[in-house]
Amino acid sequence: MVNNRPPHAVRIIGGAWKRSKLPVADRPGLRPTPDRVRETLFNWLGQDLSGWHCVDAFAGSGALGFEAASRGAAEVLLLESERQLAASLEATRARLSAGTVTVRCTDALAWLARAADHSADLVFLDPPFDSDLLMPALLACRHLLRDGGFIYVESRAPLGELPEGWAVHRQSKAGAVRFALLCRR
Repeated sequence: MVNNRPPHAVRIIGGAWKRSKLPVADRPGLRPTPDRVRETLFNWLGQDLSGWHCVDAFAGSGALGFEAASRGAAEVLLLESERQLAASLEATRARLSAGTVTVRCTDALAWLARAADHSADLVFLDPPFDSDLLMPALLACRHLLRDGGFIYVESRAPLGELPEGWAVHRQSKAGAVRFALLCRR
């Protein structure tokens, strides 16, 4: 029998909070980025994100954002539309004394569309797999990246054609998860 339920906790895999547990709510569509995928992603990015400004849209468990903060990011913004998940993220932020992390209970697409130009070095886009939010989110955050910045995307389906101006910097697959690091062309 295969267990398709998400884990009730994931661990931060590197940085100051290595091995710290992050709770994972039992919610439809909520699946934290697997350890192996996060390890690959942060090998691509480098282990030290000192000075980086990051946005974790569709934060869910916050695994990507807290991982970035654990590795020294100067500022991490976690965007989550569900109040209970946002409250859980805030509790985790307080427990870890994560002063560089801010939690906003808001619609990620709306926030991305109105965010300041060139205000982020890294944006994590990992919407629920059963939604059609990935491409609209990618379009909404075009203006957000500073020169040399990256957008991380995660999905079940192949990316397909990217919007004009974007290129795949690195990509891989782990099980059913496809993930890529995008940069400006």
